[in-house]
Amino acid sequence: MNVEASVQVQRIPVRYADKELNLKGKICPYTFIESMLALEEMGIGEVLRVIVDYPPAACDVPESLTKEGFEILEVSKINDTDWAILVRNKAFGE
Repeated sequence: MNVEASVQVQRIPVRYADKELNLKGKICPYTFIESMLALEEMGIGEVLRVIVDYPPAACDVPESLTKEGFEILEVSKINDTDWAILVRNKAFGE
């Protein structure tokens, strides 16, 4: 599976994340559900960094969060097994 080819995101420089969520060892749909729960606890405009090691999650989490109205800032492979997904929180109800 070519994750990089199937994920298209706008590249915006982000120097930090307000919160990091390590979801290594978890599979879909739990990666999406836990990402949503973390975002619900965060402030509007804050950035969440989600770490996944399940290849389908590197595509599915950004796609699902985009459908929910969140802004995906970056999806990047950080080593041989892991991806980082940077997502900016939205105002709920948007």
